[in-house]
Amino acid sequence: MLNAPMIAFLFYLPFLLFFVLLAVYAERKVSAFMQDRLGPMHTGKWGLLQTLADVLKMLQKEDIKPDAADKVLFTIAPLLIFASVFTGFAVLPLTADIEGTNLDTGIYFLLGVVSLDVVGVLMAGWGSNNKYSLFGAMRGVAQIVSYEIPLGLAVLCVIMVTQTLNLQEMSFQQGIWHESENYGGIISWNIVRYPFLIIVFIIYFIASLAESNRAPFDLPESESELIGGFQTEYSGFRWALIMLAEYGMMLLVSLLAVILFFGSWNTPFPNLGSVALADWTSGTLGNISAQLWGGFWLISKTFIIVFLQMWVRWTFPRMRVDQVMSVSWKYLTPIGLLMVLVSGVWKLWIY
Repeated sequence: MLNAPMIAFLFYLPFLLFFVLLAVYAERKVSAFMQDRLGPMHTGKWGLLQTLADVLKMLQKEDIKPDAADKVLFTIAPLLIFASVFTGFAVLPLTADIEGTNLDTGIYFLLGVVSLDVVGVLMAGWGSNNKYSLFGAMRGVAQIVSYEIPLGLAVLCVIMVTQTLNLQEMSFQQGIWHESENYGGIISWNIVRYPFLIIVFIIYFIASLAESNRAPFDLPESESELIGGFQTEYSGFRWALIMLAEYGMMLLVSLLAVILFFGSWNTPFPNLGSVALADWTSGTLGNISAQLWGGFWLISKTFIIVFLQMWVRWTFPRMRVDQVMSVSWKYLTPIGLLMVLVSGVWKLWIY
């Protein structure tokens, strides 16, 4: 009999692979729409099989290792980058009854294990023995370490107002099944109950783009300057692992944003008097209906955040290195510290 953590694992692993195929195709179409063109159209209906064809071609490519590279670091780096990102899914809830590992310090575990991808990026750049790879790795390390601070402060604000480090408990607090809530829906979401979290979410969203190496924070991979950045020397399956980790990070930070700010797996529809919209669109706790509704709402809201990430990428130009550092240290971090103060004041004196 499969238990809840095993069900969550068996869902997230194939879902991540499916998400990458879907997200790459969607990003091509989104960019094409913004640039007034069609995007992939010839491989399958509307180009739906283009990404699958690219994956099959890539997996058949030769795995090339430069003679001057550090073979151990070069080989391990993609595995470490992907493993650190995928391990972060271990503590994410999927529905009210299905979650990964139910840790009381789940959010700390997630932030801690995901930060290990910095080591993998540095190993990839150093082990490649290529100046472009090394430059990209140094940029990546500086950027990721810098933006972990405002991202951590944003998460800390939510922790302070919810008084828990357990992501499943945060989810229950934003729904009709919490002991102090009976209306549910969007009214119970953290970003509505604590309006100052709108600013906190903006900080989190900007920092999450930098953590995912997404434009306008794609300096570690800037093709116009560094060919391919820290992954210049990689090909075939190892390159695929690095790209899988990048899109996995996009999915992970989007899921975490939904859990922290937008009600997690809870419905957006509230109970309004005798019209029990929240009850109708949440199912019965412990029943299959609750699992289906919960998974649907969590994934739907996550895809909206992912679309925003793609929208930003094809809207804003790449920033300079000094601008990237300035945004983190001169703006996001001070504002994040201020929001931590606001969170404490709100929790103690207002709410």
